Amino acid sequence: MTVKTEAARGTLTYARMRGMVAILIAFMKQRRMGLNDFIQKIASNSYACKHPEVQSILKISQPQEPELMNANPSPPPSPSQQINLGPSSNPHAKPSDFHFLKVIGKGSFGKVLLARHKVEEAFYAVKVLQKKAILKKKEEKHIMSERNVLLKNVKHPFLVGLHFSFQTADKLYFVLDYINGGELFYHLQRERFFLEPRARFYAAEIASALGYLHSLNIVYRDLKPENILLDSQGHIVLTDFGLCKENIEHNGTTSTFCGTPEYLAPEVLHKQPYDRTVDWWCLGAVLYEMLYGLPPFYSRNTAEMYDNILNKPLQLKPNITNSARHLLEGLLQKDRTKRLGAKDDFMEIKNHIFFSLINWDDLINKKITPPFNPNVSGPSDLRHFDPEFTEEPVPNSIGRSPDSILITASVKEAAEAFLGFSYAPPMDSFL
Repeated sequence: MTVKTEAARGTLTYARMRGMVAILIAFMKQRRMGLNDFIQKIASNSYACKHPEVQSILKISQPQEPELMNANPSPPPSPSQQINLGPSSNPHAKPSDFHFLKVIGKGSFGKVLLARHKVEEAFYAVKVLQKKAILKKKEEKHIMSERNVLLKNVKHPFLVGLHFSFQTADKLYFVLDYINGGELFYHLQRERFFLEPRARFYAAEIASALGYLHSLNIVYRDLKPENILLDSQGHIVLTDFGLCKENIEHNGTTSTFCGTPEYLAPEVLHKQPYDRTVDWWCLGAVLYEMLYGLPPFYSRNTAEMYDNILNKPLQLKPNITNSARHLLEGLLQKDRTKRLGAKDDFMEIKNHIFFSLINWDDLINKKITPPFNPNVSGPSDLRHFDPEFTEEPVPNSIGRSPDSILITASVKEAAEAFLGFSYAPPMDSFL
């Protein structure tokens, strides 16, 4: 039996179909690897390393400030390096306050679990991070940065909220909003692409969230479908703030090499200083992927993909409107000084003709009905989470820490490195 497909312009055999499925699976796994593991993978490939573009990227994979790519073990922080954000506002929170029910996500330093508070009976997504793993990769600065950014997000509808955080001798705990409509990546892989009205709605809510972060002088730097969740009604929720850069003024720049390969802006690959317009490039890449099914310059060959980002003109198929074409051309402008958003940031995106059908006041107040409803039945409905996570047993160690008499010196040093991590919002924020 054969299947005819216009895209292939020929006969799709069973063997070729299996090959396409294998490519798709490899693509999805690569997307979940993160830049650190990805760099390590291509570094071990002697053929790939011979390409000059790859060699150039590998040379800058050790940034000036600690980033996700640095995997060298480091000695425990000295007292002068210890992060102290002040006394804990919630000294009584502890893991035993929760029933940990399911694994719903995994990362380099720990897991995200669905948990129910024993007293409140409310459901939360609890991000549990191993201090030892964070210190080994010198990532304490970025974990604390993520916590700082989360503290500023509580008032925006399209950013995940932090309820409180606390720590034990060996672990950090973020108690976050539980969002169970699924990753945008998950839905995009199922449906291949979105029609323009749906893509416009998501792009508008994403742009609103990015504009809010920029108003706080925060550059997000890692926008991708895996970091965009849908809530139970179908609104987007931006999550994972580990690569955010704080204190970037309107004309300010930074130069750290970080992000996800498919979405790296040209100026990042060129080792040039970059500014908040890097987020608008990523918005363009995500919008392109929503409309076409793959990132704009994607190639299975990483060196070729980097060369495409740097040098290949943007190619747009004729199946989108002129306003969508114009927006993509503006956002995916390789020269950041000419990119849409370079002059007036979010206002330029907000006023673009592509969004002329969006009432931004209604959008921010969630008065626009989402084009897709995840139709979840309740907090225990995990249909939109990857079974790779949900079928994994909940580790017994999640809710426990070593007895005090068994705590090693390294664990004590880890505890000291995260002084001030714990947080609880002021009581009036619950009113």
